Amino acid sequence: MNICVFGAGNMGARIAEVFLNAGHDVKLFDVKQEFIDRGVSIIEGDLSFLVSKGKLAEEEKAARLARLTTAVDRQEAKDADFVMEVILERMDLKKELLRELDGICPPHTIFGSNTSALSPTELAAAVSRSDKVIGCHFFNPAQIMKLVEVTRAIQTSDETFKTAFELMASLGKTPVAVNEGPGFVVNRILIPMMNEAMGIVADGIASPADIDVAMQLGAGMKAGPLHTADLVGHDVNLAIMETLYRETGDPKYRPHPLMRKMVRAGWLGVKSGKGFFEYDGPFGKEIVK
Repeated sequence: MNICVFGAGNMGARIAEVFLNAGHDVKLFDVKQEFIDRGVSIIEGDLSFLVSKGKLAEEEKAARLARLTTAVDRQEAKDADFVMEVILERMDLKKELLRELDGICPPHTIFGSNTSALSPTELAAAVSRSDKVIGCHFFNPAQIMKLVEVTRAIQTSDETFKTAFELMASLGKTPVAVNEGPGFVVNRILIPMMNEAMGIVADGIASPADIDVAMQLGAGMKAGPLHTADLVGHDVNLAIMETLYRETGDPKYRPHPLMRKMVRAGWLGVKSGKGFFEYDGPFGKEIVK
Protein backbone atom coordinates (compact mmCIF):
# COMPACT_ATOMS: atom_id res chain seq x y z
CA MET A 1 0.00 0.00 0.00
CA ASN A 2 1.28 3.48 -0.86
CA ILE A 3 1.14 5.64 2.25
CA CYS A 4 1.57 9.42 2.22
CA VAL A 5 2.27 11.08 5.56
CA PHE A 6 1.89 14.86 5.71
CA GLY A 7 3.86 16.44 8.52
CA ALA A 8 7.45 15.40 9.29
CA GLY A 9 7.56 16.55 12.88
CA ASN A 10 8.12 14.23 15.81
CA MET A 11 4.68 12.63 15.53
CA GLY A 12 4.53 12.48 11.73
CA ALA A 13 8.01 10.98 11.43
CA ARG A 14 7.20 8.29 14.00
CA ILE A 15 3.90 7.46 12.26
CA ALA A 16 5.77 7.14 8.97
CA GLU A 17 8.19 4.85 10.80
CA VAL A 18 5.33 2.65 11.99
CA PHE A 19 4.13 2.17 8.40
CA LEU A 20 7.69 1.45 7.21
CA ASN A 21 8.12 -1.15 9.95
CA ALA A 22 4.96 -2.88 8.70
CA GLY A 23 6.33 -3.13 5.15
CA HIS A 24 4.56 -0.24 3.43
CA ASP A 25 6.00 2.22 0.95
CA VAL A 26 5.89 5.65 2.60
CA LYS A 27 6.29 9.15 1.20
CA LEU A 28 6.90 11.79 3.87
CA PHE A 29 5.82 15.37 3.12
CA ASP A 30 6.33 18.75 4.71
CA VAL A 31 6.37 22.37 3.61
CA LYS A 32 10.18 22.71 3.80
CA GLN A 33 12.98 20.29 3.00
CA GLU A 34 14.68 21.09 6.30
CA PHE A 35 11.61 19.83 8.16
CA ILE A 36 11.65 16.64 6.10
CA ASP A 37 15.36 16.10 6.71
CA ARG A 38 14.80 16.38 10.44
CA GLY A 39 11.95 13.86 10.24
CA VAL A 40 14.11 11.41 8.32
CA SER A 41 16.85 11.79 10.92
CA ILE A 42 14.34 10.87 13.65
CA ILE A 43 13.42 7.68 11.78
CA GLU A 44 17.07 6.81 11.11
CA GLY A 45 17.91 7.40 14.76
CA ASP A 46 15.14 5.11 15.99
CA LEU A 47 16.15 2.32 13.61
CA SER A 48 19.83 2.71 14.49
CA PHE A 49 18.91 2.40 18.17
CA LEU A 50 17.15 -0.90 17.45
CA VAL A 51 20.23 -2.12 15.57
CA SER A 52 22.48 -1.16 18.51
CA LYS A 53 20.26 -3.18 20.85
CA GLY A 54 20.34 -6.25 18.57
CA LYS A 55 16.62 -5.95 17.84
CA LEU A 56 17.01 -5.14 14.14
CA ALA A 57 19.49 -6.30 11.53
CA GLU A 58 21.43 -3.65 9.62
CA GLU A 59 20.07 -5.12 6.39
CA GLU A 60 16.49 -4.72 7.57
CA LYS A 61 17.16 -1.13 8.61
CA ALA A 62 18.43 -0.44 5.09
CA ALA A 63 15.38 -2.15 3.58
CA ARG A 64 12.98 -0.04 5.63
CA LEU A 65 14.73 3.19 4.75
CA ALA A 66 14.71 2.17 1.07
CA ARG A 67 10.89 2.19 1.21
CA LEU A 68 10.92 5.82 2.40
CA THR A 69 10.76 8.70 -0.06
CA THR A 70 10.13 12.37 0.60
CA ALA A 71 8.54 15.35 -1.12
CA VAL A 72 7.60 18.98 -0.65
CA ASP A 73 5.33 19.14 -3.72
CA ARG A 74 1.86 17.84 -2.78
CA GLN A 75 1.33 16.67 -6.37
CA GLU A 76 3.62 13.77 -5.43
CA ALA A 77 0.66 12.28 -3.54
CA LYS A 78 -1.09 11.41 -6.81
CA ASP A 79 -0.64 7.66 -6.25
CA ALA A 80 -1.58 7.54 -2.56
CA ASP A 81 -3.78 4.73 -1.28
CA PHE A 82 -3.94 6.11 2.25
CA VAL A 83 -3.09 9.62 3.48
CA MET A 84 -2.14 10.34 7.08
CA GLU A 85 -2.47 14.03 7.96
CA VAL A 86 -0.19 14.87 10.89
CA ILE A 87 0.19 18.64 10.58
CA LEU A 88 -0.40 21.42 13.13
CA GLU A 89 -3.56 21.10 15.23
CA ARG A 90 -5.34 23.88 13.35
CA MET A 91 -8.61 23.26 11.54
CA ASP A 92 -7.92 25.85 8.83
CA LEU A 93 -4.59 24.28 7.87
CA LYS A 94 -5.99 20.75 7.91
CA LYS A 95 -8.93 21.74 5.71
CA GLU A 96 -6.65 23.53 3.25
CA LEU A 97 -4.43 20.45 2.97
CA LEU A 98 -7.30 18.00 2.49
CA ARG A 99 -9.02 20.22 -0.07
CA GLU A 100 -5.85 20.32 -2.15
CA LEU A 101 -5.29 16.58 -1.83
CA ASP A 102 -8.93 15.99 -2.81
CA GLY A 103 -8.01 17.29 -6.26
CA ILE A 104 -4.74 15.34 -6.45
CA CYS A 105 -5.32 11.86 -5.00
CA PRO A 106 -7.22 9.11 -6.85
CA PRO A 107 -10.87 8.55 -5.92
CA HIS A 108 -10.16 5.49 -3.77
CA THR A 109 -7.70 7.30 -1.45
CA ILE A 110 -8.72 7.43 2.22
CA PHE A 111 -7.84 10.53 4.22
CA GLY A 112 -6.84 9.73 7.80
CA SER A 113 -6.24 12.53 10.30
CA ASN A 114 -4.14 12.25 13.43
CA THR A 115 -6.05 15.09 15.07
CA SER A 116 -6.19 14.70 18.82
CA ALA A 117 -9.42 16.63 19.37
CA LEU A 118 -10.66 18.46 16.26
CA SER A 119 -13.82 17.31 14.50
CA PRO A 120 -13.36 14.71 11.73
CA THR A 121 -16.89 15.61 10.64
CA GLU A 122 -15.83 19.20 9.96
CA LEU A 123 -12.75 17.97 8.11
CA ALA A 124 -14.87 15.59 6.03
CA ALA A 125 -17.25 18.39 5.07
CA ALA A 126 -14.34 20.24 3.44
CA VAL A 127 -13.82 17.63 0.71
CA SER A 128 -15.89 15.92 -1.97
CA ARG A 129 -15.04 12.42 -0.67
CA SER A 130 -16.47 13.01 2.79
CA ASP A 131 -17.24 9.30 3.16
CA LYS A 132 -13.49 8.56 2.94
CA VAL A 133 -12.36 10.77 5.85
CA ILE A 134 -11.61 9.23 9.23
CA GLY A 135 -9.69 10.02 12.40
CA CYS A 136 -6.69 7.78 13.15
CA HIS A 137 -5.27 9.18 16.37
CA PHE A 138 -1.88 7.70 17.30
CA PHE A 139 -0.29 8.35 20.69
CA ASN A 140 3.16 9.68 21.46
CA PRO A 141 5.66 8.08 20.95
CA ALA A 142 3.87 6.52 17.99
CA GLN A 143 6.48 3.83 17.31
CA ILE A 144 5.98 2.45 20.83
CA MET A 145 2.43 3.23 21.98
CA LYS A 146 -0.06 0.55 20.91
CA LEU A 147 -3.31 2.50 20.88
CA VAL A 148 -4.95 4.14 17.86
CA GLU A 149 -8.36 5.80 18.21
CA VAL A 150 -10.17 5.14 14.91
CA THR A 151 -12.79 7.87 14.95
CA ARG A 152 -15.77 8.03 12.60
CA ALA A 153 -16.98 11.30 11.18
CA ILE A 154 -20.74 11.32 10.74
CA GLN A 155 -20.09 10.93 6.98
CA THR A 156 -17.56 8.06 7.25
CA SER A 157 -18.70 4.97 5.33
CA ASP A 158 -18.61 1.50 6.84
CA GLU A 159 -16.12 0.48 4.15
CA THR A 160 -13.75 3.31 5.05
CA PHE A 161 -14.00 2.51 8.75
CA LYS A 162 -13.34 -1.20 8.14
CA THR A 163 -10.33 -0.47 5.91
CA ALA A 164 -8.80 2.00 8.36
CA PHE A 165 -9.47 -0.19 11.40
CA GLU A 166 -7.90 -3.25 9.77
CA LEU A 167 -4.94 -1.19 8.53
CA MET A 168 -4.21 0.08 12.03
CA ALA A 169 -4.38 -3.47 13.38
CA SER A 170 -2.00 -4.66 10.66
CA LEU A 171 0.58 -2.16 11.95
CA GLY A 172 0.72 -4.03 15.25
CA LYS A 173 -1.46 -1.43 16.94
CA THR A 174 -4.61 -1.92 19.01
CA PRO A 175 -7.35 0.15 17.37
CA VAL A 176 -10.47 1.15 19.28
CA ALA A 177 -13.69 2.19 17.57
CA VAL A 178 -14.81 5.74 18.45
CA ASN A 179 -17.79 7.78 17.35
CA GLU A 180 -16.81 11.43 17.12
CA GLY A 181 -17.15 13.49 20.28
CA PRO A 182 -15.01 16.31 21.70
CA GLY A 183 -11.63 14.91 22.72
CA PHE A 184 -12.62 11.40 21.62
CA VAL A 185 -11.87 8.97 24.51
CA VAL A 186 -8.37 9.31 25.94
CA ASN A 187 -7.93 13.07 25.71
CA ARG A 188 -11.41 13.77 27.05
CA ILE A 189 -10.31 12.02 30.24
CA LEU A 190 -6.55 12.65 30.27
CA ILE A 191 -6.14 16.32 29.36
CA PRO A 192 -8.59 17.64 32.00
CA MET A 193 -6.71 15.51 34.55
CA MET A 194 -3.46 17.21 33.50
CA ASN A 195 -5.24 20.57 33.72
CA GLU A 196 -6.33 19.78 37.30
CA ALA A 197 -2.77 18.73 38.21
CA MET A 198 -1.57 22.12 36.97
CA GLY A 199 -4.13 23.76 39.24
CA ILE A 200 -2.68 21.87 42.20
CA VAL A 201 0.79 23.21 41.32
CA ALA A 202 -0.58 26.75 40.95
CA ASP A 203 -2.34 26.53 44.33
CA GLY A 204 0.92 25.51 46.00
CA ILE A 205 -0.56 22.25 47.31
CA ALA A 206 2.25 19.99 46.06
CA SER A 207 5.29 20.07 43.79
CA PRO A 208 5.12 18.63 40.25
CA ALA A 209 7.36 15.71 41.28
CA ASP A 210 5.22 14.87 44.32
CA ILE A 211 2.00 15.13 42.30
CA ASP A 212 3.36 12.63 39.79
CA VAL A 213 4.56 10.23 42.50
CA ALA A 214 1.18 10.46 44.21
CA MET A 215 -0.68 9.56 41.02
CA GLN A 216 1.76 6.79 40.15
CA LEU A 217 1.53 5.11 43.55
CA GLY A 218 -2.02 6.12 44.43
CA ALA A 219 -3.75 5.74 41.07
CA GLY A 220 -1.53 3.20 39.30
CA MET A 221 -0.34 5.56 36.56
CA LYS A 222 2.79 4.44 34.74
CA ALA A 223 3.87 8.07 34.39
CA GLY A 224 2.40 10.94 36.37
CA PRO A 225 0.08 13.54 34.81
CA LEU A 226 2.70 16.31 34.64
CA HIS A 227 5.44 14.21 33.06
CA THR A 228 2.79 13.05 30.59
CA ALA A 229 1.75 16.64 29.95
CA ASP A 230 5.37 17.54 29.24
CA LEU A 231 5.61 14.63 26.80
CA VAL A 232 2.44 15.58 24.93
CA GLY A 233 3.45 19.25 24.75
CA HIS A 234 1.65 22.11 26.45
CA ASP A 235 0.77 23.76 23.17
CA VAL A 236 -1.09 20.58 22.22
CA ASN A 237 -2.64 20.32 25.69
CA LEU A 238 -3.89 23.89 25.43
CA ALA A 239 -5.33 23.34 21.95
CA ILE A 240 -7.23 20.26 23.16
CA MET A 241 -8.58 22.00 26.27
CA GLU A 242 -9.72 24.94 24.17
CA THR A 243 -11.47 22.56 21.78
CA LEU A 244 -13.22 20.75 24.64
CA TYR A 245 -14.32 24.06 26.18
CA ARG A 246 -15.49 25.49 22.86
CA GLU A 247 -17.36 22.36 21.81
CA THR A 248 -19.12 21.69 25.12
CA GLY A 249 -19.34 25.10 26.77
CA ASP A 250 -18.71 23.28 30.05
CA PRO A 251 -16.50 25.28 32.47
CA LYS A 252 -14.86 22.09 33.72
CA TYR A 253 -12.90 22.13 30.45
CA ARG A 254 -11.60 25.68 30.83
CA PRO A 255 -7.77 25.71 30.45
CA HIS A 256 -5.95 26.66 33.64
CA PRO A 257 -4.13 30.02 33.40
CA LEU A 258 -0.86 28.23 34.24
CA MET A 259 -1.17 26.19 31.05
CA ARG A 260 -1.56 29.37 29.00
CA LYS A 261 1.34 31.01 30.82
CA MET A 262 3.69 28.09 30.10
CA VAL A 263 2.78 28.12 26.40
CA ARG A 264 3.43 31.87 26.24
CA ALA A 265 6.83 31.30 27.87
CA GLY A 266 7.70 28.60 25.35
CA TRP A 267 7.90 26.01 28.13
CA LEU A 268 6.22 23.35 26.05
CA GLY A 269 7.69 20.30 27.75
CA VAL A 270 10.05 17.67 26.36
CA LYS A 271 10.19 19.13 22.85
CA SER A 272 11.38 22.53 24.10
CA GLY A 273 13.62 21.17 26.86
CA LYS A 274 11.55 22.67 29.68
CA GLY A 275 8.06 22.21 31.06
CA PHE A 276 7.23 21.17 34.60
CA PHE A 277 10.57 19.36 34.46
CA GLU A 278 13.78 20.08 32.55
CA TYR A 279 15.20 17.91 29.77
CA ASP A 280 18.64 17.62 28.18
CA GLY A 281 17.69 19.45 25.00
CA PRO A 282 14.73 19.00 22.67
CA PHE A 283 13.26 15.50 22.88
CA GLY A 284 15.87 14.58 25.50
CA LYS A 285 15.63 12.75 28.80
CA GLU A 286 14.68 14.43 32.04
CA ILE A 287 17.52 16.09 33.89
CA VAL A 288 17.46 14.55 37.35
CA LYS A 289 18.27 17.13 40.01
